[in-house]
Amino acid sequence: MIDDAAGDPMRGLRWTKKTTRKISEELTSNGIKVGPNTVAKLMKELKFSLKTNRKNISSGAKTKPGDVEKRNKQFIKIKAARKSFFKKGLPSISVDSKKKEQIGNFKNNGKTWRKDPVNVNDHDFKTDAIGTCVPYGIYDPQKNKGMIVLGTSYETPAFAVDAIVTWWTEEGQKSYQDANEIMILSDCGGGNSAKSRVWKRDIQEKICNRFGIDVTVRHYPPGASKWNPIEHRYFSEISKNWAGVPLKNYETALKYIRTTTTKTGLRSRAILKPKVYEKGQKVSDHEMDKINIYRDKDLPEWNYTIRPQNVT
Repeated sequence: MIDDAAGDPMRGLRWTKKTTRKISEELTSNGIKVGPNTVAKLMKELKFSLKTNRKNISSGAKTKPGDVEKRNKQFIKIKAARKSFFKKGLPSISVDSKKKEQIGNFKNNGKTWRKDPVNVNDHDFKTDAIGTCVPYGIYDPQKNKGMIVLGTSYETPAFAVDAIVTWWTEEGQKSYQDANEIMILSDCGGGNSAKSRVWKRDIQEKICNRFGIDVTVRHYPPGASKWNPIEHRYFSEISKNWAGVPLKNYETALKYIRTTTTKTGLRSRAILKPKVYEKGQKVSDHEMDKINIYRDKDLPEWNYTIRPQNVT
């Protein structure tokens, strides 16, 4: 393989060994006595260095002609929309669901400083769990504040919208008292799926109609969730904070979310929502027709605004 290529430029000898020790052995067998350290120095002179794999290639199975152009265009739209909302002082929130966690005496990856290790169950059987933790996050980049609504059943569109409603009533209305519009940045799948009818209907009824505000939604393209601000500016900090700590009960999970902070001033809240959400809700064509939705002419499947209905 060309990525493993090295050799003697004078004699034309080439090899495909990956470590300096193996390269040294190969050279020695060809009459060139050189140690691994010298091989390393020569490799550096030849501009070789240790490289990790880089996730830059989109999956061929999912990529269609024109997808790259669409993705780039959507990132430009998101950047422009964020700039516009920030300039107007309007809320622009980043939302997503964090990885589900089992609540119980289970191993949590990471390490903590202590004299003795914490003993946990030797198997992560679901039957031994107290319950399931479904963390849905809302992150406000302008205020550098986040909120996690901890569900206990499933990540459904209804749960996602309820979590955003909780953020708006607890935080948003206080921070943006004069706001008549909010923007939601979300992924294309999960509870906030771009294709979900329940997601759009609940935004209409639970946010737009209830609070009399417009909701603009910008979805990140499929496979682009790592660029969603909540992933690298909020979820990553929570993961670091509870690393190595067994989430033995819901209160432990809430405690470590609430105490998540950074040197740049991140503040975090957590609220438990034990309501049971059922999967498989349906929205009829008739209900969809009543939704007051305005889609962008460009990439309408990922960009739209839902406005309050004239409810009497």
